[in-house]
Amino acid sequence: MAKKICILALVTILFSLSSPWIDPAIASLPNGNRLKDPYAILRNSLPIEQKELRELQNKLEDTSDDLRGSRWSAISKATSRSQFLVGNRKNLILESMPDENKEKATMLLSYLKEDLDKLGQIANEKDKALFLETRGKSLKKIDDLESLLISNKFPYEIPEEYDKLPRLLGRANVEIKTSKGNMNAIIDGYNAPLTAGAFIDLSLKGFYDGLPINRAEEFFILQTGDPKGEEIGYINPETNELRTIPLEIRTPNSKETLYGQTFEEVGLYTETPVLPFATLGTLGWAHSDTELNDGSSQFFFFLYEAELNPAGRNLIDGRNAAFGYVIEGSEILGKLGVEDKINEIKVISGSENLKMNA
Repeated sequence: MAKKICILALVTILFSLSSPWIDPAIASLPNGNRLKDPYAILRNSLPIEQKELRELQNKLEDTSDDLRGSRWSAISKATSRSQFLVGNRKNLILESMPDENKEKATMLLSYLKEDLDKLGQIANEKDKALFLETRGKSLKKIDDLESLLISNKFPYEIPEEYDKLPRLLGRANVEIKTSKGNMNAIIDGYNAPLTAGAFIDLSLKGFYDGLPINRAEEFFILQTGDPKGEEIGYINPETNELRTIPLEIRTPNSKETLYGQTFEEVGLYTETPVLPFATLGTLGWAHSDTELNDGSSQFFFFLYEAELNPAGRNLIDGRNAAFGYVIEGSEILGKLGVEDKINEIKVISGSENLKMNA
């Protein structure tokens, strides 16, 4: 029997949350966190505090609004500021790097400067398509630089009671092969180490290979991971018991990850998680509608629709753990249904970040 996502279906709109099945009368509610680019969400969720790189990242990301309005003067100012940050604040960025990463960071900054110089020229020529392409390359280098800021020590504490559970101490890249096509996803162990750890562990074991899509709700979710037979999750062969993963959610303003509690239970009615359900292909961990900590193997793809499930104002943020994002092939999700299946989930990189216990 498939487990359900813990949601309150078809309920009245709460003080600060709107139902996935939204009434047309309240369709004008604000869309919450408007950041829908999975790459940008992943950049913002990295556990770093380097001011210059964050400003550089935000300056480039914010040009999206100006591009839509063809405000080339504002775009030129943003690119000029970005060039200044790389050219004049380079030493501050390098001083923030762990010693073992300084050489690689120096090389990346040099390449980034070249990209930004091109971006400035393109802004003057007002070539939108080429600007987007070059900006994407620049942001990828910023991704790599921000990742280099993270030391080998995992930045957050995981409670001792979960020492026997696998954990992903970093990130991993997976290819999700389905009967309708393939997708690529980034799995974030920084902000959901136990959830991501269970997913990568099961993927490496081939647990998901051949499993059907067991739940499909239009404009809402596609769910899989329910094994064949009577079991509802992964049975640990060593103990012959169901392995369960606690609800695990990080908030931007807390040093500690929230375990086993929803946002409502701790009074966070208007908070948005570090990993929000804010884009098509957000990966979420399923648990039953009666127990927060009984998720075992089942997960879902969130079919984000801004009007129906606004980020920060839906019934999943703060009630389910997000643990990754589809970054390529999300259009496949619109083709999948209960007649389809997961052919294979292949871990492309990051398996070295998986630790089977503390």
